[in-house]
Amino acid sequence: MPSRELSATTLLNRLIRSKLEIKEPVGRGRRMVGMVWRMKKKTAATGGSAGPRTVTLIGKPGCHLCDDARAVIEEVCAETGAVWEEKDITQDEELYRAYWEQIPVVLVDGEQHTFWRVDPARLRRELGA
Repeated sequence: MPSRELSATTLLNRLIRSKLEIKEPVGRGRRMVGMVWRMKKKTAATGGSAGPRTVTLIGKPGCHLCDDARAVIEEVCAETGAVWEEKDITQDEELYRAYWEQIPVVLVDGEQHTFWRVDPARLRRELGA
């Protein structure tokens, strides 16, 4: 039986899934729906450590979406016991290059959780509440 050649897209998808620890695409069968992927939780992020989780808000002064995100983060962190910090994108060139189109950006334990709008229920789930 002749060997089956894989398309470039299939090879690229396999490589991406292996490097990013992606389990399966979301959707029916193995099709990808809306460019959304369900990813494995990284055990290193929680690592079984007894310390609180850390939520980082990356924003800038005068940003109304940042103000909305801050209010949600303050509420959820108060409920869950997570600590939170805020970083100003205008004061950090590296953050500016990485996130300038996405602010506000929310990181949980250093991993990007969301951007633009913060869903309180989703953040609670991520923090284990």
